[in-house]
Amino acid sequence: MLHRSLSTRRRLRRPRAVTATVGALAAVGVGLSVGISGCAVFARPAPPAAGSVSFSNPLRVPPLAESTVEDGVRVFELTAAAGSTGIVPEGQTPTLGYNGSYLGPTLVAERGEIVRVDVDNQLPDTTTVHWHGMHLPAAMDGGPHNPIAPGETWSPEWMVDQPAATLWYHPHLHGITREQVDAGLAGMFLVRDDVEASLPLPHEYGVDDIPVIVQDRSFDAEGAFTGELGQFDGVLGDTILVNGTASPYLDVTTERVRLRLLNGSSARMYEFAFDDGRPFDLIATDGGLLEAPVESESIPLSPGERAEIVVTMSPGERAVLRSLAPDADLNAGSSSFDVMELRAASALDPSLELPERLADIPEPDASTADGERTFELSGHNINDRQMDMGRVDEVVTVDTSEVWRVRNDNPLPHSFHVHDTQFRVLSIDGQAPPARLAGYKDTIALEWNREYRLLVRFEDYADPTTPYMYHCHLLWHEDQGMMGQFLVVEPGQQPDLRTTPGGSDDHHDH
Repeated sequence: MLHRSLSTRRRLRRPRAVTATVGALAAVGVGLSVGISGCAVFARPAPPAAGSVSFSNPLRVPPLAESTVEDGVRVFELTAAAGSTGIVPEGQTPTLGYNGSYLGPTLVAERGEIVRVDVDNQLPDTTTVHWHGMHLPAAMDGGPHNPIAPGETWSPEWMVDQPAATLWYHPHLHGITREQVDAGLAGMFLVRDDVEASLPLPHEYGVDDIPVIVQDRSFDAEGAFTGELGQFDGVLGDTILVNGTASPYLDVTTERVRLRLLNGSSARMYEFAFDDGRPFDLIATDGGLLEAPVESESIPLSPGERAEIVVTMSPGERAVLRSLAPDADLNAGSSSFDVMELRAASALDPSLELPERLADIPEPDASTADGERTFELSGHNINDRQMDMGRVDEVVTVDTSEVWRVRNDNPLPHSFHVHDTQFRVLSIDGQAPPARLAGYKDTIALEWNREYRLLVRFEDYADPTTPYMYHCHLLWHEDQGMMGQFLVVEPGQQPDLRTTPGGSDDHHDH
């Protein structure tokens, strides 16, 4: 297993809400494996230290997915299939991809459009496609209750009704999600709306609006993916890929460039920053635009989280996007590692100044909540349970809001992802969240022994038979059963989990 270690180097202290995410949770990203009864550091090889990478490959930008409009419905086609991809010099890598050998095209839809995605499974194995961050009916969500057998086509259809945001899609078949995602099955899904279109933001896809899907992989002597499951975290790699490109550089032709960062790794945590410490503007997180740009020098992302940043460049300069070493003195010899180089042209097209205000985001109001629930993550369990396809864990009522109290009860790194809804972070240990967590979120890193109060709303869609998921988004943890199911029902409606055998009335509600 290839991994990187922790650093003794101390940087300027960041606010605790940021520091703990990268320090205490860096267990995954930096080679610290933590036992229930104590801590043990395992030396695992790391990506090359910052400054040692020769950026020799132009960044691949996933193509925009083609679509047609049929009777008012925008139709996309995705084919999941096996192939091989030239990633490293050692040889062709056996991979999986959508409409290609590795990763998939970027889907783009406008708010208010009805979309359909015809997913053709040409893999030898069953799969699913989950629309991570999308608000949609449970039967279209693509979780483990929506399997697509080899040779079959699944055609979910829904109305896109949420603010402009950077979402993504990936498999979600229970037990093998990590395996299929790590092999290459993932892609971005961008939602556009009138609010975003009216703002002077970089918006030309592939020119000044760039998808940045960051993954870590290891390769054997023939170029095949390799790596073993860690005792606590999953598979980590010693090679950083961006959009499937190793040692990538991006030719920048505009004064400002918008990077849509996605932590597409199955286990590794990142804290993105630039080698020269330059500030950038954080403009959006999982669920869309923030209220205003947040000047930042770094942004931590756990698996599945997204962030949109705008970077300002000067003609002819170069800047390296890297992941910083954590603020922790747990293991000597660690270092930051490089992700991608930005290379500005000798003359840059001018860009408009960013607006002072981006979107109207109401203050989250816990007084509107209809109840509270508690979720305790420990080991590979949530509330002392592991995933059971035939069990309903929670039942909620449509058109209501709830406060979910979420806590990571041991030093194992965990994140928390909720399907269908974009929640608001009310507080962390009773304190207001940092500005980077003030917008709409669907995935959040959980620092050890801290309580996160989330305001979760369940709008529009009720289905007593098909559940949504909540789970840790470290994919091996998810596969191990660190996941639960919730049904959204009409007032007074009884749950009826008919989609799998062995349904149970063992559930929690108010």
